Amino acid sequence: MIHYTLRCAQGHEFDSWFRNSTAFEALAEARELVCPECGDTHIDRAIMAPRIASGRSEPTAAEPATDPASPPVATASVATAGSPAPEGGPQLTPQQMRHFLREVRRVIEASHTYVGGSFAEEARRIANGDAEERPIYGEASEDEARELAEDGIAVGRIPWVPLTDA
Repeated sequence: MIHYTLRCAQGHEFDSWFRNSTAFEALAEARELVCPECGDTHIDRAIMAPRIASGRSEPTAAEPATDPASPPVATASVATAGSPAPEGGPQLTPQQMRHFLREVRRVIEASHTYVGGSFAEEARRIANGDAEERPIYGEASEDEARELAEDGIAVGRIPWVPLTDA
């Protein structure tokens, strides 16, 4: 995994993790990365200070906790972009995190096709060229999401928060 600080054409910066630099380049070239602040798809890497390994093993980033009543949603495009920075990144309050996740949801719903429980099947069809290439979102089990990622199909999981606090 590789961590990048990204910047949209409007100058907004956010962090994200990618399988490798090739995965980032493919998503950026296909305009499948989306700024969580403004929705811009012209994304590039920002200048970053290098991280030097200390020789001790780094802890792995845990997947965000989810509310069982609001299952996480997998998406083939934006889920990898805009994830809160792990260790050393900006610290968000719970209220800021909810706001951030609501904005991510709004962007996804406005720019992606909802495919429901057939997310894994449709993501494979798109990757194999058997369906129109387009950004999608829907539900996928942990096993389905892992299998897609193992097959090189870029997916991510996002806690799907309600758009209001009501």
